Amino acid sequence: MKIRIEKRLTVPKYSSVLVPILSVAIALVIMGIILLVFFYGRLGNFSLAFREMFEAYKEMLTWPFANKYGIFSTLMRMVPLAFVGLGLSFAYRMKIWNIGGEGQLYMGALAATWGALYLFKDVTSPVLMILLISVLGAAAGGIWALIPALMKAFAKTDEIVVTLMLNYVAIFWVDYLVYGPWKDPKGYGFPGTAPFPDQARLPTLFKGEFHVGFFIAVALAIVLYYVYKRTRWGMNSKIVGDNAQAARYSGISIIKYTIIALVVSGAIAGLGGAVQMMGIQHRLQHGFSPGYGYTAIIVAWLAKLNPIAILLVAFLFGGLLVGNDQLQMFYKLPMALISVFQGLVLFSLLGGEAISKYRFRVSREEAVTNE
Repeated sequence: MKIRIEKRLTVPKYSSVLVPILSVAIALVIMGIILLVFFYGRLGNFSLAFREMFEAYKEMLTWPFANKYGIFSTLMRMVPLAFVGLGLSFAYRMKIWNIGGEGQLYMGALAATWGALYLFKDVTSPVLMILLISVLGAAAGGIWALIPALMKAFAKTDEIVVTLMLNYVAIFWVDYLVYGPWKDPKGYGFPGTAPFPDQARLPTLFKGEFHVGFFIAVALAIVLYYVYKRTRWGMNSKIVGDNAQAARYSGISIIKYTIIALVVSGAIAGLGGAVQMMGIQHRLQHGFSPGYGYTAIIVAWLAKLNPIAILLVAFLFGGLLVGNDQLQMFYKLPMALISVFQGLVLFSLLGGEAISKYRFRVSREEAVTNE
């Protein structure tokens, strides 16, 4: 008997919807088992552990969407996920694997802080200040992504490794600044900069619980959807992603598209960092991102790189982050819990994608005899 893996000639249409749903469902089941074991170790009683697990799940999955405060908190967690997810999707459509969303988010936040506190500190117009900081944040993210773009285009280096390593460079650079030259002398020793001036803060709604960065993310998703569906760039980028060799024969410059894709991808993530600073943080702090750039990778893939779907998935994952905060507060669960869940979703998603695109073929080997 011989087992081999074959690529399916056609991918089932239902897989685009079924695979993400099953991925989340499988992750929830496995996560439930982990919680059950955790609570059993704490309580020593299976019945009590099961009840505690059920209550914890109920809290995590309902609280972020069941009241005004939870919904607004979810929306605010959604915004950076949406920006980075939209940025990553721009490169992923061309099979360019930008893993540097976290670093590009950090660089956008760093540039926004530089602009708000130093470069544009004399600007008094809120509209002009917000516009300048947004452009500066996007430029910083784009420049940070230009490094792996040039290395991939001209030196054929692996963009996965380069973008991943640049994440740590950006994070350590920010840490150096908030612990050193930019540290607020009035901050009681905490690693962070001075607060942004009022003109460098995004307008808020509902008594400050909600800022307009959400609408910027929605508008950006609509623009990208139009670009993908209605423009030459959208058509050509899909050709490059599907078959780079055919794209090259048709006259498409792979080098140009590679550089533009990574730079725009980084610029969108950098804009997300600037929006996060102007909308929520209002100062640059150590560890301001709980891994938004990495979570956004899962968001983009679950959404099948569709900009509108990215908004929906980002909202759901924003709710999971808020729910995880509740579990840490009321059930004393580890901070890494949500990372475990995200990892389970990613592995389930990759497994589902593999099953939908490939199949196992079992054949019997017949003995051949010479007469």
